[in-house]
Amino acid sequence: MQESDRSSSNLEREQRILDAASRLILHYGYDKTTVSDIAREAGVSKGAIYLHYDSKETLFEALLRREILLYGQDWIARFEADDSEWSFVSMFKLMLQTMQHHPFMVALLKRDPHMLGSFLRRDSSLLKQKGTANTEMFRILQQVGATRSDINAQVIAYLLNVFAYGLVSAEDVVDPEAIPPFEDAVDGLAKLLDRGLAPEGGGDREAAKAIVEQVVRGLQARLEQITQVRE
Repeated sequence: MQESDRSSSNLEREQRILDAASRLILHYGYDKTTVSDIAREAGVSKGAIYLHYDSKETLFEALLRREILLYGQDWIARFEADDSEWSFVSMFKLMLQTMQHHPFMVALLKRDPHMLGSFLRRDSSLLKQKGTANTEMFRILQQVGATRSDINAQVIAYLLNVFAYGLVSAEDVVDPEAIPPFEDAVDGLAKLLDRGLAPEGGGDREAAKAIVEQVVRGLQARLEQITQVRE
């Protein structure tokens, strides 16, 4: 078998393993899913999994990196296809709408103990990167006058995470009959954020849109670099 064929075969098997891990962890959670379970679901031997990953933890980290990359690609595609004038309304709505199609991103936002289990106790950079990227993004937006500068960038990023968490977790604490349609809730909150975060006069919205895309692509590039180093 040629080297290129062997690499293609390894990559295909790796994706099968990650796909199997995704299905099982979404259903049973991280702690109740074993390497043996994943091997059986993927149709490979347990030893084959250890050719790619030295532990369940590193396999799950690889799965989360893949899911974050897929989420970023999906978000950027939606972001670029949106031809309306940029605003915090459009940014926040796209973020939450995209997240609804990526359950691992919802789990990371909620620090879901069922899905993530004991992985939450690990000092994993994956659990910290999104918040860091959001803080960086708002700091740059403030520097170019695209968002108000009288609120600390870390505070803005934190509050956005809290709002997003509230929207995806509302059913845990609110009577279902009192919860409006998700799209309506997102639209209402996004409009409040746009009024609250936009600087006087609206700021440079085109510059803001370019910065948001730049930060998301930068996070993707860092994740891709980590993946390449570990392969």
